[in-house]
Amino acid sequence: MPLAPGPADPPGTSRSTSATIQPNILRCLVVVADERGIDLRPVLKQVGLDETVMRSAALRVSYRQGSAVIRRAVELTGDEHLGLKVGAAQHLTAWGLLGFALMADDTLWHAIGTGVRYQNLSGAMVVWSAGAGEDDDAFVLRADLPDPAMDPVVASFLLEEAFASVVTLSRLAVSPDFAPKVVEFSFPPPRPYDLFVALFGCPVRFDAPANRLVVDPAWARTRMPGRDPVSYASTLEMLDAQMASRRDQQDLLEVLEISVAQSLPSAPSFGEQARRHATSERTLRRRLAECGTTYEALVEGVRRERVEHLLLRPELTLRDIARRAGFSDERALRRAVHRWHGTSPVRLRERMLLRDTGQME
Repeated sequence: MPLAPGPADPPGTSRSTSATIQPNILRCLVVVADERGIDLRPVLKQVGLDETVMRSAALRVSYRQGSAVIRRAVELTGDEHLGLKVGAAQHLTAWGLLGFALMADDTLWHAIGTGVRYQNLSGAMVVWSAGAGEDDDAFVLRADLPDPAMDPVVASFLLEEAFASVVTLSRLAVSPDFAPKVVEFSFPPPRPYDLFVALFGCPVRFDAPANRLVVDPAWARTRMPGRDPVSYASTLEMLDAQMASRRDQQDLLEVLEISVAQSLPSAPSFGEQARRHATSERTLRRRLAECGTTYEALVEGVRRERVEHLLLRPELTLRDIARRAGFSDERALRRAVHRWHGTSPVRLRERMLLRDTGQME
């Protein structure tokens, strides 16, 4: 059987600004960093996530917010393999109803399939797919990045966290002796290598064609200790309802973001957007709150994305960029870029152009 994602929609939306991801990874990252004496609250605040917001069960974050916090956390801790530690520190209870469904599932492999099917509700920041392997009837779980051009530091973190969490949760749910048959990463061999072997308890390969975790058939068919068909079925009904609600939220965010992007430099007013959707401002504001965002934050996200695209065009002056992105002048542009990236537009442009040409280490 070929590798294929479950019937869930791809996580997030077509734009990196939409707040559609449950922040399970960030919440665990905060705990791991705190244990090392690193306070991530200022970093969270920079991307609009204060302590009160982080405790909200309704909170959703965007890939941009998540990536910014992850990148800064790696810098502050100096740990290039922070993703392994965050993945190893997770528990099924952080997944809410989905975690309960996995524990009530029939076999380990079926539980993995359920996780893939409802990955949008797990806080996953990679795209999961699963299927039968080509050799020895092994079962394969594959993780792909949502954007191949993602920052390498963030990409490595997410892939390490993804597989480390799968192994950790499998050991908690099935047996502490669980180990994959092999784990493969697409990035180059890290240093030290023994961290990976110690965590996964199996051969680990690098520079592989894809990011894969191979499960031996004996482990894949292991019955879940807490299996309960009735509880599993009833929980899936609630998960399906959540998925339907998430699709509605994603559709709303995409439509609004496209509307703003097409209207720049002059973004439509909130009242105008409400009229376009044939709804009241109060109702639209409530629906955005259910998505974990506001119209102001959405507009700023689109404007930020526009600025970053324009900075990659050397022929454009800062005045040109400010005008095209909807800023009153260059000063307002500089303040916004400093708020987003902690640097000036000129330095950000230099960094982005170097990265784009492959000259940045």
